Amino acid sequence: MDDSYGQFCTVARGAEALCERWTPLVLRELLCGSKRFNDIHRGVPRMSTSLLAQRLRHLEEIGVVRRHAAGKVWEYSLTESGQELGPIIMALGNWGARWMNSRFRDDELDPALLMWDIRRSVRLAMFPSDPVVIQFDLHDARVAEKSWWLVVEQGTVDLCRTDPGRQPAVIVTSTVRALTEIWTGDCTPGEAMNTGQLRVQGPGRVADRLWEWIGTGTFAAARSEALRMRSARGAGA
Repeated sequence: MDDSYGQFCTVARGAEALCERWTPLVLRELLCGSKRFNDIHRGVPRMSTSLLAQRLRHLEEIGVVRRHAAGKVWEYSLTESGQELGPIIMALGNWGARWMNSRFRDDELDPALLMWDIRRSVRLAMFPSDPVVIQFDLHDARVAEKSWWLVVEQGTVDLCRTDPGRQPAVIVTSTVRALTEIWTGDCTPGEAMNTGQLRVQGPGRVADRLWEWIGTGTFAAARSEALRMRSARGAGA
């Protein structure tokens, strides 16, 4: 079956190249800095590895991605054509943040993806020079995904699923939904604390800096602003 739209329109031709299922998310991962196959896959964990390999080959064939050897592994990077897609992917994310109104379905909550996104978005420049360990306890997640540790030292960050054996500076206890909604801008840490869905333990000054250190998701600001505007319109009605 021919998947072509059969049109000369460049919208149609661009959609044929880039709008297959998962392809925009693969581009998102590359734009976020993932280079190796396993790192890209961590950002799309529900995508099969065979399909990811297929999509990467396709993107390479159309000149959006280049592949090169880095020691014994392959690394992927965006070409000039691929980099030009950055504003398009960002616009799509910001549109979704502003206009997709419904709450997350349970099947959209993914602790592994959430923690991976937090890991790659931490604000390294905000951390002190001494090593910092942040422990996350997601008490309603599956057993294998309940406990996570971010270890930040010497300008690098590691995400661990097993206890690194170091004293955490901060312990974050949360439901998966609450931490996800904080990360996406759907609620604030204070709101989640008030409902009992979030608790942050640690010395006051250190605990207060937690959100400065890890920040929020890429599109959280757009989401928060959209929610504020809807609330203001509702109050004025």
